[in-house]
Amino acid sequence: MSLSGPPDVRFKDRTEILDFLLEVASVTQETLDLDRILANVASIVTRVIPSQLFAILLYSERSKGLRIRYAVGHRQEIVENLLIPLGEGITGIAGKTRETILSNDVRRDPNYLPALDAVRSELAAPMIARGRLVGVIDLQSTSLNAYSDYDKMLVRLLASRVGISIDNARLYRRVDIAHRTMRTLSRVSQEFSSILDLDDLLRKLAEIIRSLISYDAFSILLLDETNQVLRHTFSIRYDEEVNPDAIPLGEGITGAAARTRQPVLIEDTDADPRYIAAHPNIHSEVAVPLLLRDRLIGVLDLESIRLNNFTLEHVRTLTLLAPTIASAIENARLYEEIAQREKRMEDDLQAARKLQTILLPSDPPEVEGLEIGVGLKPAREISGDLFDFFDYDNGQMAIVFGDSSGKGAAAALYAALVGGLLRSLARRKRGPADLLRNLNQNLAERKAQAQYATLLALLWDARTQRLTMANAGGTPPIICRGDELLKPETSGVPVGLLDDRRYEETVVQLQSGDLIVLTSDGIQDAFNAEGVEYGRERLGIAIKQHSRDNVRAIVDSIFEDVQQHVGDAPQFDDQTILILRVQ
Repeated sequence: MSLSGPPDVRFKDRTEILDFLLEVASVTQETLDLDRILANVASIVTRVIPSQLFAILLYSERSKGLRIRYAVGHRQEIVENLLIPLGEGITGIAGKTRETILSNDVRRDPNYLPALDAVRSELAAPMIARGRLVGVIDLQSTSLNAYSDYDKMLVRLLASRVGISIDNARLYRRVDIAHRTMRTLSRVSQEFSSILDLDDLLRKLAEIIRSLISYDAFSILLLDETNQVLRHTFSIRYDEEVNPDAIPLGEGITGAAARTRQPVLIEDTDADPRYIAAHPNIHSEVAVPLLLRDRLIGVLDLESIRLNNFTLEHVRTLTLLAPTIASAIENARLYEEIAQREKRMEDDLQAARKLQTILLPSDPPEVEGLEIGVGLKPAREISGDLFDFFDYDNGQMAIVFGDSSGKGAAAALYAALVGGLLRSLARRKRGPADLLRNLNQNLAERKAQAQYATLLALLWDARTQRLTMANAGGTPPIICRGDELLKPETSGVPVGLLDDRRYEETVVQLQSGDLIVLTSDGIQDAFNAEGVEYGRERLGIAIKQHSRDNVRAIVDSIFEDVQQHVGDAPQFDDQTILILRVQ
């Protein structure tokens, strides 16, 4: 079946649907390039179900919503700016409930989010992989009752097949970024949200296959490329028999599947001379090669004590699953390789941690007119948060406080770069806005891929008790004056993102006893196990409760309050607190 076929295709029976899904698996598993996969999916869906508007929306953990990643017919501003929270709109509801949603008269549907006045029907199907929401396939038509229950079923099937491919492509992209980082920095690896364990993956795979096909023995044999043999990596058997450890390519049923790169179906093992009689009670077998981009990585093998247990439909099903299985196994092995490299680099990271303690001020300096307290809790071995103090003489002190993007070694190295540039620029005693502008230009010229920093630059003048500040995407400070909390409004673009940015300054007249509290994102964004963030409001309460303590005690009290809030939930971001009290 060609991708250039006529639109509005209808299938005669289940076999044709399976053949079509085999094509879907082929075009989505032939590459780990996300853009190509999305284009292939769009071509397939719009070929069989005509629509005026089509979009593939991917779920973002960071934004907690769906963003358009591929679109046909949508306005560019919608593609670039639309963020749909889970539960909002037809696509948001499909993502939240993980159910396919069909609305054939959107004007009467209160859940519809209008994208175009002419739209009358919408069909949205969620894509799920490894138990997680990947995204939503969304179709919209200018006709009433444009989609049928048949269309709904077909889109649901398509979405269930392409989700793992898209998820694998996104994982692969992260792995590729990690390898480039390691090659460039030689002792830094990219952190990933999860490490896939191969045994756990194969055990789960065995459960999924059993829910589709009855078997008495399940095996995954992976290719030993050096010796050109298949080695049993994982097996589940009805008996305690031991599998042959090394099967040459071309020998036995699994060896034949590996050699020919074609499925092998044996209805009666006694009648097939290729069968290796290692298990005399086995009477039927099916073996399917696992190929990744036309490269053999292994064989999936099912055996049964019953004659004729496996059918051609089983072969089609396993062939449909094989590219996904191969990709998942390769990803798991790649993750294990990265984990081993990270373990070997642990000593280097520890050394880098010690170096960072030298780069950051070990103790706050004595500043005329200020009492200073600071505390840092990194999320990993080394931190991306940064702060520093620069004496401008004549009672003036510049203070910089912020956070580099990401976590771990990459973030800390970027923070070290930012810190070094700041120390160089501060020698000219620049004001906050000028300091950030020059820092941004220096970082933009270095073009550190996907890296930036959010910073607050402050200038304290002890003679006038004035605090001048400029913001480059940092969290605005909180000023506690007696029982009142002041929250100056200040904002700006993070440094390192765009060329030629200018920053505005805000001047605050302080009073003796005022408390200025600066925190990194890791404080206010700290989540507990229920998904509730610590937040600015609770931070303000903690500040007021302890405002009469010394600044070091206030820092410790805020850390304790944050920990009490999050409980046993893991820390995902660096946490830094800087407190200034006007004397």
